[in-house]
Amino acid sequence: MNKPKFIKSPDILRTNRVPPGQHVTERWPTLHHGQTPQIDTKSWQFRIFGLVDEEKTLNYDEFIALPNIKVLSDIHCVTTWSRLNNLWEGISTSVLKDLASIQAEAKYVLVHAAGGFTTNLSLEDFFAEDVLFALKHDGQPLSSEHGGPVRLVVPRLYFWKSAKWVNGIEFLDKNQPGFWEAGGYHMHGDPWKEERYA
Repeated sequence: MNKPKFIKSPDILRTNRVPPGQHVTERWPTLHHGQTPQIDTKSWQFRIFGLVDEEKTLNYDEFIALPNIKVLSDIHCVTTWSRLNNLWEGISTSVLKDLASIQAEAKYVLVHAAGGFTTNLSLEDFFAEDVLFALKHDGQPLSSEHGGPVRLVVPRLYFWKSAKWVNGIEFLDKNQPGFWEAGGYHMHGDPWKEERYA
């Protein structure tokens, strides 16, 4: 098995790594709406659909067999805490370019997750080199509370964009608000611009 590629998120190379309005914590708070889903990997599936030439569905074993990467990044939560130096391991979003023939009119992705949660991203943000579907955090499998078995991690945006309990992605031609965005959160979510709310 090949050694996973290691990537440092560009934000950790900043002289000042803490965005405006944030404070650093060493803890990792768990924040979510509603109950924590308990997901059985034996029945978990990952669906790729929308503006693709052929829809695909992967089971958990097929998904984790995809090439792995490691990403060192910071976390910035919209509730004002930041946690530095997080080591993630999982599947790069760019791997999906080889799995699905994405149609030219696709400009956005809606990430789907258990419990009806969704979040929206531009293709540019979604396919950034430091974005991944995380299976591990700091060497340990992700707990259910932190989004396991599979969590999207988008290091350069506020942490609500790093959707927990991911189970699919839908390619779209228009930017459609996700769960938190429909509730008043910003459509993009850049912490350095304090894009917290609409």
